[in-house]
Amino acid sequence: MLSFMKARETFLQVWEKEFQTTCRVFKAFPVDQLDVKPHERSRSVRDLAWQCVGDERVIGMVVEGKNDLRNVPKGPPLPETMAEILTEYENVHRDSYAKVSRLSEEEFDRTITFITFGGSGQLEQPEVLWGNLMDQVHHRGQLTVYLRQAGGKVPSIYGPSSDEAMRR
Repeated sequence: MLSFMKARETFLQVWEKEFQTTCRVFKAFPVDQLDVKPHERSRSVRDLAWQCVGDERVIGMVVEGKNDLRNVPKGPPLPETMAEILTEYENVHRDSYAKVSRLSEEEFDRTITFITFGGSGQLEQPEVLWGNLMDQVHHRGQLTVYLRQAGGKVPSIYGPSSDEAMRR
Protein backbone atom coordinates (compact mmCIF):
# COMPACT_ATOMS: atom_id res chain seq x y z
CA MET A 1 0.00 0.00 0.00
CA LEU A 2 1.31 3.44 -0.91
CA SER A 3 1.54 6.05 1.78
CA PHE A 4 1.63 9.71 0.84
CA MET A 5 3.18 12.25 3.15
CA LYS A 6 2.07 15.79 3.42
CA ALA A 7 4.26 18.53 1.92
CA ARG A 8 5.74 19.69 5.23
CA GLU A 9 6.62 16.15 6.31
CA THR A 10 8.27 15.45 2.95
CA PHE A 11 10.29 18.65 3.12
CA LEU A 12 11.42 17.91 6.69
CA GLN A 13 12.53 14.36 5.83
CA VAL A 14 14.45 15.35 2.71
CA TRP A 15 15.95 18.41 4.42
CA GLU A 16 17.23 16.34 7.35
CA LYS A 17 18.80 13.78 5.01
CA GLU A 18 20.50 16.54 2.98
CA PHE A 19 21.69 18.18 6.21
CA GLN A 20 23.32 14.94 7.37
CA THR A 21 25.02 14.54 3.98
CA THR A 22 26.34 18.10 4.06
CA CYS A 23 27.74 17.48 7.54
CA ARG A 24 29.66 14.47 6.17
CA VAL A 25 31.10 16.61 3.36
CA PHE A 26 32.17 19.31 5.84
CA LYS A 27 33.83 16.71 8.07
CA ALA A 28 35.77 15.25 5.14
CA PHE A 29 37.80 18.42 4.52
CA PRO A 30 41.45 18.42 5.54
CA VAL A 31 41.69 21.07 8.28
CA ASP A 32 44.45 22.99 6.50
CA GLN A 33 42.62 23.22 3.15
CA LEU A 34 39.80 25.71 3.81
CA ASP A 35 41.24 28.33 1.46
CA VAL A 36 41.21 25.98 -1.56
CA LYS A 37 39.40 27.28 -4.61
CA PRO A 38 39.63 26.11 -8.22
CA HIS A 39 39.93 29.57 -9.76
CA GLU A 40 40.79 33.09 -8.60
CA ARG A 41 37.15 34.19 -9.10
CA SER A 42 35.79 31.16 -7.23
CA ARG A 43 34.82 31.20 -3.59
CA SER A 44 36.93 29.35 -1.04
CA VAL A 45 35.90 26.19 0.80
CA ARG A 46 35.33 28.31 3.91
CA ASP A 47 33.07 30.75 2.00
CA LEU A 48 30.97 28.01 0.39
CA ALA A 49 30.54 26.13 3.66
CA TRP A 50 29.49 29.38 5.34
CA GLN A 51 26.97 29.94 2.52
CA CYS A 52 25.32 26.67 3.56
CA VAL A 53 24.96 28.07 7.07
CA GLY A 54 23.36 31.18 5.59
CA ASP A 55 20.93 29.07 3.56
CA GLU A 56 19.82 27.31 6.74
CA ARG A 57 19.36 30.70 8.43
CA VAL A 58 17.19 31.94 5.53
CA ILE A 59 14.83 28.96 5.84
CA GLY A 60 14.20 29.90 9.47
CA MET A 61 13.68 33.54 8.55
CA VAL A 62 11.16 32.75 5.81
CA VAL A 63 8.92 30.65 8.05
CA GLU A 64 9.01 33.50 10.59
CA GLY A 65 7.66 35.83 7.88
CA LYS A 66 10.98 37.63 7.32
CA ASN A 67 10.85 37.39 3.54
CA ASP A 68 12.93 40.41 2.53
CA LEU A 69 16.22 38.81 1.57
CA ARG A 70 17.81 42.13 0.66
CA ASN A 71 18.62 42.53 4.34
CA VAL A 72 19.61 39.06 5.56
CA PRO A 73 21.50 39.45 8.83
CA LYS A 74 25.12 38.50 8.32
CA GLY A 75 25.31 36.33 11.40
CA PRO A 76 28.58 35.80 13.19
CA PRO A 77 31.88 36.50 11.40
CA LEU A 78 33.25 33.82 9.10
CA PRO A 79 34.90 31.19 11.33
CA GLU A 80 38.49 30.11 10.88
CA THR A 81 37.91 26.35 11.17
CA MET A 82 35.55 23.84 9.61
CA ALA A 83 34.72 22.60 13.13
CA GLU A 84 33.39 26.06 13.98
CA ILE A 85 31.44 26.24 10.71
CA LEU A 86 30.01 22.78 11.36
CA THR A 87 28.93 23.75 14.88
CA GLU A 88 27.15 26.85 13.60
CA TYR A 89 25.60 24.85 10.75
CA GLU A 90 24.23 22.29 13.23
CA ASN A 91 22.91 25.01 15.56
CA VAL A 92 21.21 27.01 12.81
CA HIS A 93 19.75 23.85 11.26
CA ARG A 94 18.35 22.70 14.60
CA ASP A 95 16.73 26.12 15.15
CA SER A 96 15.32 26.43 11.62
CA TYR A 97 14.17 22.80 11.58
CA ALA A 98 12.24 23.38 14.81
CA LYS A 99 10.53 26.42 13.29
CA VAL A 100 9.38 24.48 10.22
CA SER A 101 8.33 21.52 12.40
CA ARG A 102 5.98 23.75 14.39
CA LEU A 103 4.08 24.86 11.29
CA SER A 104 0.77 23.26 10.48
CA GLU A 105 0.39 21.92 6.95
CA GLU A 106 -1.72 24.97 6.09
CA GLU A 107 0.91 27.36 7.49
CA PHE A 108 3.62 25.53 5.56
CA ASP A 109 1.65 25.73 2.29
CA ARG A 110 0.85 29.46 2.50
CA THR A 111 1.60 32.04 -0.17
CA ILE A 112 4.18 34.63 0.82
CA THR A 113 5.55 37.86 -0.59
CA PHE A 114 9.19 37.14 -1.30
CA ILE A 115 11.60 40.04 -1.85
CA THR A 116 15.09 39.90 -3.36
CA PHE A 117 17.34 42.41 -5.09
CA GLY A 118 15.64 41.35 -8.34
CA GLY A 119 12.20 42.41 -7.11
CA SER A 120 9.31 40.88 -5.25
CA GLY A 121 6.47 38.56 -5.94
CA GLN A 122 3.94 36.16 -4.52
CA LEU A 123 5.32 32.67 -4.15
CA GLU A 124 4.24 29.51 -2.45
CA GLN A 125 6.32 29.18 0.71
CA PRO A 126 7.29 25.56 -0.09
CA GLU A 127 8.76 26.75 -3.40
CA VAL A 128 10.95 29.24 -1.53
CA LEU A 129 12.03 26.65 1.06
CA TRP A 130 12.78 23.97 -1.53
CA GLY A 131 14.65 26.50 -3.68
CA ASN A 132 16.79 27.45 -0.72
CA LEU A 133 17.51 23.82 0.09
CA MET A 134 18.43 23.11 -3.54
CA ASP A 135 20.79 26.11 -3.50
CA GLN A 136 22.49 24.57 -0.49
CA VAL A 137 22.75 21.20 -2.28
CA HIS A 138 24.31 23.03 -5.24
CA HIS A 139 26.95 24.57 -2.99
CA ARG A 140 27.61 21.19 -1.40
CA GLY A 141 28.21 19.83 -4.90
CA GLN A 142 30.77 22.55 -5.49
CA LEU A 143 32.39 21.61 -2.20
CA THR A 144 32.80 17.98 -3.31
CA VAL A 145 34.88 19.14 -6.28
CA TYR A 146 36.97 21.30 -3.94
CA LEU A 147 37.26 18.36 -1.56
CA ARG A 148 38.90 16.23 -4.23
CA GLN A 149 41.30 19.08 -5.08
CA ALA A 150 42.13 19.48 -1.38
CA GLY A 151 43.17 15.84 -1.15
CA GLY A 152 40.13 14.76 0.87
CA LYS A 153 37.91 11.74 0.33
CA VAL A 154 34.47 12.42 -1.15
CA PRO A 155 31.71 10.69 0.82
CA SER A 156 28.86 8.82 -0.78
CA ILE A 157 26.04 11.27 -1.47
CA TYR A 158 23.30 9.87 -3.74
CA GLY A 159 25.35 6.88 -4.70
CA PRO A 160 28.89 5.63 -4.20
CA SER A 161 31.92 7.82 -4.81
CA SER A 162 35.34 6.50 -5.72
CA ASP A 163 36.19 6.98 -2.03
CA GLU A 164 33.13 5.55 -0.27
CA ALA A 165 30.58 2.85 -1.01
CA MET A 166 26.92 3.81 -1.17
CA ARG A 167 25.42 4.61 2.23
CA ARG A 168 22.16 2.93 3.12
